[in-house]
Amino acid sequence: MQKAVKALEKKRFGMGAELWKNKLLYLMMAPATVWFAVFCYAPLYGIVVAFKKYNYAAGILHSPFVGFDNFRFLFNYRGIDFIFLNTIYLNTLFITITTLLSVILAVMFVEVRSRKFKRVMQSVAILPHFVSWAVVSLFIQAFIGTNGLINQLLITLGGQRYSFYNSAAPWPFIFVLLRVWHGCGFGTVVYIAAITAFDPSMYEAAKVDGASRFRQIRHITLPLLKPTVLILTIMNVGGIFRGDFGMIYSMVRDNAALYATTDVVDTFVYRALRQMNDLGMSTAVSLLQSVVGFALVMMTNAMARKVNPDSALF
Repeated sequence: MQKAVKALEKKRFGMGAELWKNKLLYLMMAPATVWFAVFCYAPLYGIVVAFKKYNYAAGILHSPFVGFDNFRFLFNYRGIDFIFLNTIYLNTLFITITTLLSVILAVMFVEVRSRKFKRVMQSVAILPHFVSWAVVSLFIQAFIGTNGLINQLLITLGGQRYSFYNSAAPWPFIFVLLRVWHGCGFGTVVYIAAITAFDPSMYEAAKVDGASRFRQIRHITLPLLKPTVLILTIMNVGGIFRGDFGMIYSMVRDNAALYATTDVVDTFVYRALRQMNDLGMSTAVSLLQSVVGFALVMMTNAMARKVNPDSALF
């Protein structure tokens, strides 16, 4: 009888009873909910700008509707195919190499026995994530500039100066190094948390069977870590059509000599917005990036679900 009464009360009050029962949890969640509502969902109204010839005086509502003209302008732009390829190529390198090194670094941190040494190394590895790209660009100029450390070393060894800021070829390699230095340590946080949550009894059983630490890592840690790696990779694939604007623009600015390997969608949009003042075109590019990213996430998630359902987002 009491169960029936509780069921009726729950059905009667519904969401209100649930909110009151877990009010402290919802209160903790409120700031994040407000942040997402204000900065992520409310601005979605601005998507309509992608289909208009935006006029600052007329505003969004009264600007003339032009349909898909902004998208046509984008795809008719000479060299846009190389910009798309650069964006995908650089992001593929970033995702692949950073993920691989983050996993290796996380396993190394977990295997270190000295707590003090582990804490120091983790702090050193994570610290670059909080350094601004504007500051990093100044250090890079000191290394690869005309009178930088590398050129001074080349002259000392009897070689000639190499103009990094006039040669596009080495910049993908430079970007990968910077991305690894900047984000690899911070990327270990999730993997370390996942590894520490594994059942210790599995390692104890493997140790009793005579498995070395390397074999334990190979046959226990890495297979159990695979779903986490795949889930984070799927999430990263959603941004594969977005260039790392902060890093790339801070390093090369508007250096046309480097566009062949450094010009990505975000830097192109920023440059076009400054030169042509066409907000509709830049909004169209952002919408295209979001749509492509969503499609890629759905595709990679479907592929992961077929291979291993535990490795999919949903």
